Amino acid sequence: MKISLFYLPSIGSREEIERGMAGTRGDLYDKMLSDLSDQAILADELGYNSMSFTEHHFHVEGFELSNNPVMLGLYIAMQTKRLRVGQLGIVLPAENPIRVAENIAMLDHMSGGRANAGFARGYQRRWVDTMAQQVHEIHGATPYEHDAIDDANRAAFEECFTIIKKAWTEEIFSHEGKYWSVPAGPTPWDVKASLEWGAGTEDGVIKQLGVVPKPVQKPYPPIFQPFASSERSIRWCAEQGVVPILPPLHPVRENALFDVYAEVSGKPRGEGIGVLRDIVIADTDEEAMKIWLDGPVYCNTAWFAPFNFDKGLPHPETGEYPDMMNDSMALVGTVDTVTRQLEHLKERLPVTWMYAWCYNGLIENDAMKRTIEEFATKVLPRVGGMESP
Repeated sequence: MKISLFYLPSIGSREEIERGMAGTRGDLYDKMLSDLSDQAILADELGYNSMSFTEHHFHVEGFELSNNPVMLGLYIAMQTKRLRVGQLGIVLPAENPIRVAENIAMLDHMSGGRANAGFARGYQRRWVDTMAQQVHEIHGATPYEHDAIDDANRAAFEECFTIIKKAWTEEIFSHEGKYWSVPAGPTPWDVKASLEWGAGTEDGVIKQLGVVPKPVQKPYPPIFQPFASSERSIRWCAEQGVVPILPPLHPVRENALFDVYAEVSGKPRGEGIGVLRDIVIADTDEEAMKIWLDGPVYCNTAWFAPFNFDKGLPHPETGEYPDMMNDSMALVGTVDTVTRQLEHLKERLPVTWMYAWCYNGLIENDAMKRTIEEFATKVLPRVGGMESP
C-alpha cells in the first residue's frame, strides 16, 4: 500500500480553539510548524509516500490554517529527503491557473522532483467568493448540492485544469475558453530579444505564451483530487488520469465509486484511487477512542458537518449509518485493533492508496508521532507492508 499523510493543518488544542480566535495567535502557528517538522522528518525516515495540505483562507477559528499549501510543501521538502509533498488541494476556481502551474513546477525543482499536484473545487463560500471575485464571480460549491453554482464552479475548475496541463506540457501555447484567454487578447509586443530568441510573437502581437519552468517530472507531477464523492467527479478523474481520494463513505457508496473508476480508467479495481481515514493508535482501545473523540470527531462535528461532509455516510437507500469502527471508517485503537480494522477494510475494498488524516494540534505532537510510527512499523508489516515513495 501507498500511505500518505494529510494535514489541514490546524493550530491549537480544542481548549485553545474554544477560547476563540486561535488562528490569530502567532505562537500557535509557530508550534504548528514545529510539530509538522517533527512529524515530517519521522515520516520521511519511516518511508511514507507523501505529506499534503489543504488550501483555505481567513480561518481565524484555528482550523485549516493552510493558505498556501505549495509554500508549506516547500517548507517540508527542505527538511526531508524522500518524502513527497503536495496539496489536497489548490482550489482552482479561485486561482490563476498560470500561477498554479508555475508554483508547482518551482516546487518540483526545489524539492528535487518530489512534488505532487492536488486540485480541488472549493466549497467554503466565505473565502472562495472573495478570492474568486476577479475570476468571473465563481462561488464555493457546497458538497452534495448540484445547482447552478456547482455547475459554474465545476466548469471553472475543469478549464483551469486544462490550462495547467497545457502550461506544463507545451513549450508555448494559447487558450480561449469561457473564463480565461491566454494570451489576454491582441497584446502588442515588439521586443527584439523576444523576436530573436523567444517564441509566440507574430507581426508584433503576442499569439502564444510559454510558462517556465516546466516540471522536473514528465509530463507533469502526479495529480490528485480531494475528496471526491460523486460519480461525476470519479468519472472525470478516471478520464483525466487523476487519483481521486474518497472521504469516508458508506461501504455501498465506496464500492460503487471504486467500480466506476475501474470501468472508466480500465485499471484493475482499486488501482489509481485512494481513501482517507482517521488513524489513532494508543496503549488501549479506550485511550485511542478518547483521543479520537477529543480531536478528529470534535473537528469533524464542529467544522466539517456544517458543510455537508457527513452526507456521504448514510446508506443511499435506507439511510442507515455504518459502524465507524467495525466497518473501518476510522482506524482507532491498539496496534492489534487497528490491524484488524485495516484487514477488514482490505477484505471489502482493494485499497492500494490510503491517506492518513493527521490532526496536528488537536492531537498532541507525541501522540501523533506515535501513531505515525506504530502504523508504519507494527501495523502495515502485518498487512503487506508499505510501498516506498
